[in-house]
Amino acid sequence: MSGTLGRAPDWLTARPIAHRGLHDRAAGIPENTLAAAEAAVAGGYAIECDVQLSADGEAMVFHDEALGRLTEAAERVDARTAAELGTLTVAGTNERIPTLPDFLARVAGRVPVIVEIKSRFDGDRRLTRRTAEIVTGLDAPVALKSFDPGLVATLAEIAPGLPRGIVAEASQDDPHYALLAPSVRAELSGLLHLHVSRPHFLSWRVGDLPGPVPYLCRRLGNMPVMTWTVRTEAQRALAREHADQMIFEGFRP
Repeated sequence: MSGTLGRAPDWLTARPIAHRGLHDRAAGIPENTLAAAEAAVAGGYAIECDVQLSADGEAMVFHDEALGRLTEAAERVDARTAAELGTLTVAGTNERIPTLPDFLARVAGRVPVIVEIKSRFDGDRRLTRRTAEIVTGLDAPVALKSFDPGLVATLAEIAPGLPRGIVAEASQDDPHYALLAPSVRAELSGLLHLHVSRPHFLSWRVGDLPGPVPYLCRRLGNMPVMTWTVRTEAQRALAREHADQMIFEGFRP
């Protein structure tokens, strides 16, 4: 493992990372919005955001596959065009679903942004290619990551200069894992794909700290570990001891 995976930039773990921006629904600042980005910048935090694909191939800053949790629409994100998605208000506020270009333009390189590319593990690389296209050439600290090692491998091929990471966990209690073959689940939790995916960093679930996978990545693989999602003081203590930086939510570190 040592010396084979490249080096992540120092800015990647230099400051705490606000999960989906520094959002606070009670204060009218929904997740993954321009307001959440501005709040994170004002606090001096890095930002983690998610992207989903629109019907016309744009990268939209939105976490869920479907729109229902945060908007008045019910269908999947990829059922509407970017323009249509941009008219939807988020969580009863005046905030709209931003495109990734608009989101990054608003941040304007003031803090690092880590973009999680969502995947259905179906081999579709349109969102991967569009996200890489948007980020390539930007004079800003932006990294990309995904749960899907095939997607990360694609990033290594089409945009080798962009910092890329793998998101993983040991527990795999999300219902989506039940759709995957046991061999695939083992490959994901054990990072058995590293020779193909070639990530620069690991994003590991805080509830699975400490563990052999993040330990070996840090000590032998020259890979920094960011851990998600830190919400309590106990989790914060785990992050300090066993990771290089935390992705946090619900408080200000």
